[in-house]
Amino acid sequence: MSARLTINGEPAQVDELRVPVATNYGHFTSMRVEGGCVRGLDLHLHRLDASTRFLFGHSLDGETVRGWLRDAIGGDASALSVRINVFSRAYNRERPAHDAKPDVLIAVSNAPAGSAQPLRVKSFTYERDVPQVKHVGTFALFHHRRLAQQAGFDDALFVDRDGNVSEGSVWNVAFFDGKRIVWPNALQLEGVSKQLLKRGFAQHGIENIDASVPLSRIGDFQAAFFTNAAQPVRFIASIDNVAFARDDRLATQLAACYDSDPPQRI
Repeated sequence: MSARLTINGEPAQVDELRVPVATNYGHFTSMRVEGGCVRGLDLHLHRLDASTRFLFGHSLDGETVRGWLRDAIGGDASALSVRINVFSRAYNRERPAHDAKPDVLIAVSNAPAGSAQPLRVKSFTYERDVPQVKHVGTFALFHHRRLAQQAGFDDALFVDRDGNVSEGSVWNVAFFDGKRIVWPNALQLEGVSKQLLKRGFAQHGIENIDASVPLSRIGDFQAAFFTNAAQPVRFIASIDNVAFARDDRLATQLAACYDSDPPQRI
């Protein structure tokens, strides 16, 4: 399929795209849609509303967004990648404290194929601005991925100023100590896939905690994996020079936990 763009439920026009391109202020959420359904749709809609209130001082009605999303998909039942951007044509860069009515840009394209190949990642000291918001300021995320790849790795892992692991470039990370899952508690974006896994852990009785994970202690863990909207679970082969095992039993448990949250129809 060719990519589709809509703004507030209507086909996007070139002139309407000037604002999100020229004024890099806003937020977004990304999701995988299959058969007109999304896992964690409620979490995506909550994220969009909360971030719109935070950045623009306005609420964003979930049912309205849901309707626009249905129209943008147009009955396509294949695996799709959808990004919902919230910006505002009423936003005044000279008066950013003023509330501004939001606009919603929806981009629909074919979902990319995932990979089971474990990642080799390189750590960097970096703390994202306003980490609780999935905002459009992604330059540093991809720049650090570029630096990691230039150094012979696959992707970047971030560590805060105190030396504690937080998150990856566009994913959350978790560790397995042989008994339980440990999520780093340094400031980070709480991804929807992370929240879905936590729901699944609760249903399956799998112990998981949020705790400080110093980079200097990652060798204490047996396995590490990441999660995001594009790939619910992908193992990490190494962080810097610390190697981790791929645990097939753990992989099966993680997949079952993620799948236990049923897809929600748009």
